[in-house]
Amino acid sequence: MLKRFVDVRDEEVGAVLGSFVYFFTLMCGYAILRPIRNEMGTAGSVKGLPWLFTATFVVMLLAVPAFSALVARWPRRVVLPRIYRFFIVSLVAFFVVLKLGVAKENVARVFYIWLSVYNLFVVSIFWSFMADVFASEQGKRLFGFIAAGGTTGMLVGPFLVGRLAEPVGPVNLILVSAVMLEVSAQCVRWLSRWARDVQHQPPSAEGPVGGGVLAGLKLMVSSPLLLGLGLQVLLYAATSTFLYFQEVQLVSALSKDSASRTAMFGDIDFYVQLLTLALQTLVTGRVISRLGLGAALAVAPVLTGLGFLGLAAVPVLGVLVVFKALRGASHYALERPSREILFTTVDREARYKSKSFIDTVVYRGSDTVSAWLQGGLTALGLSMTGLSLAAVPLAGLWLAVSLYLSREQRRLSTQAEGVLAPVAADDVAAR
Repeated sequence: MLKRFVDVRDEEVGAVLGSFVYFFTLMCGYAILRPIRNEMGTAGSVKGLPWLFTATFVVMLLAVPAFSALVARWPRRVVLPRIYRFFIVSLVAFFVVLKLGVAKENVARVFYIWLSVYNLFVVSIFWSFMADVFASEQGKRLFGFIAAGGTTGMLVGPFLVGRLAEPVGPVNLILVSAVMLEVSAQCVRWLSRWARDVQHQPPSAEGPVGGGVLAGLKLMVSSPLLLGLGLQVLLYAATSTFLYFQEVQLVSALSKDSASRTAMFGDIDFYVQLLTLALQTLVTGRVISRLGLGAALAVAPVLTGLGFLGLAAVPVLGVLVVFKALRGASHYALERPSREILFTTVDREARYKSKSFIDTVVYRGSDTVSAWLQGGLTALGLSMTGLSLAAVPLAGLWLAVSLYLSREQRRLSTQAEGVLAPVAADDVAAR
């Protein structure tokens, strides 16, 4: 039945379904917490958001070297579950503090920062692990469906919140997220065994990656491919921040109470994830396999540029919802799986350390700069129309970087084939 939608081999079915469940539980647990975080940011007023973005960036600067030190010393099957358990302990701590009702405003700020760090970190780790377990050719066929697991989780999470928030209580749902995260940790162990027993990866493939704690940054600046990936993430994050601030402003203008704001954010996320799921299950694998990474990488920046032009012409919530749904769907269904395929072509140290640095520090650094830039432009009197137009050149540069990355990937693939061909010939001659 799975083969009707996905180009999957018999020996890959279990791993694909396990990866789907892994990403589903990871994102479902996050989706249960996300509307609460967004409402906390809105309730604190738009003016306070740049400070929350800045604090998140500072925490990322501390967390990434710590992660690099762990993967340098311990194998992935040990490090990843322990990181997830650290976040589980944090969730339980938030549950206790919120139940006690201690310093609610300060706890809200800490929770906003914590969840912003948690989201990027666990997703980055997930895709690093996927790039470590599956080969590049497998990624082109399978990553779209695996990514759909996360999208399904982002649909089920808000659905559970809507059905359980009143009878169970919002704070108690934190424990549901903790259980989901423990399932994700168990999936890591199972997939590691599959990679060893079925994929026949050598013991070194899951061992410590070695290197220093700052290797992620050093590797990124020395590699054109990694530098391009970093710039791509920076531009995506910058345009996301501009769009997020406009979303907050429009929602705040239409809704004055916490419940209605949370409901609006949930509805917007629902439509984004529903469209994304349809594309991931039916389109992603075919587009990447037939049209190539270039086409898959180009869709999101093109839609972003057109969307900001539309929002500049008609700055209303309806236009924003359509824009965000199309942009989000193209990013999660096409661009993100394509970007993760590119990481299958680099070595393990870059796969874990540089990817983690790009997905967290670069992303949140772009968030921080963009937030303050947006705040400065607003203080100078720039309207929503002006802010939308200011984001269009960023989308254009994002498109140029995406096209460069697709050419770089083709060049590296050609080089790899050139290296493998003489090796195969020598092997035949030896036989």
